[in-house]
Amino acid sequence: MLEQRTGQQLAMSRQWRIETVLQSLVRARGLGSLDRLVHAVAAGGDPALADAVIDALLNNETSFYRDRNSFELLLGPAMARLEQARTRERRISIWSAGCSTGQEAYSIAMWFAERKARWVGWTIDILATDVSRTAVDQARSGLYSQFEVQRGLPVTQMIRWFEESPGANWRILPELRRAVRFEVHSLMNPAPSPARFDVILCRNVLLYFSDQVRRIVFARLAEAAAPDAVLMLGAGETVIGQTPAFVSDPDCRGLYIRRPDALPAYRAAS
Repeated sequence: MLEQRTGQQLAMSRQWRIETVLQSLVRARGLGSLDRLVHAVAAGGDPALADAVIDALLNNETSFYRDRNSFELLLGPAMARLEQARTRERRISIWSAGCSTGQEAYSIAMWFAERKARWVGWTIDILATDVSRTAVDQARSGLYSQFEVQRGLPVTQMIRWFEESPGANWRILPELRRAVRFEVHSLMNPAPSPARFDVILCRNVLLYFSDQVRRIVFARLAEAAAPDAVLMLGAGETVIGQTPAFVSDPDCRGLYIRRPDALPAYRAAS
């Protein structure tokens, strides 16, 4: 069911998570056991229950500025190159695909907000999407626990961009929340609007897909990428041996760029 709805596989090494993550759902629904939960989902009488199971099985692990070295590459030399290339249109579109609870998208929004003078007159469009409605709802709320805020975020930025919220939580200031659009979206589907992005982040998502699904997703990303777009994957992910549509960025090792000559044939094959 997870693979049918999201494209993600639950590999043998992750099957221990099934009982662990679903126990809270079993208790909340008063079902008594995992077997009863399985029967309730299989009966098909409660679509919301099936949705809750899928949400629970998804891995929403993320943090602010996750893998900081990669962010320094993206927001340093790669962004400077895009800034120069977009001088005439003065617009940069960024897609955080598989955004989970939104920390990475907000990390980018903070970076732009702290450099307002540099980007005066520019339109910075940040779109963040995830297949999990629960994750997207949290991201839109901008509400995070003390633990979540402290992961990867310097104290100075926490003080500047967050306000305390009841229950020992922190909420991102409205100014920053307005800077990011959040949508529910599956990477199996065509890219959301504007479907032409200068920066695409798809981090620690592809590793959960089969080879076949991964090829489809790479095709979606390539079709959504501007000719000189930058692609940022997770630290343990690569395009090598995975897709001919992207190659390593020669100026920013660890990031990737689209290969225009490979796209038409790749689209046809996919």
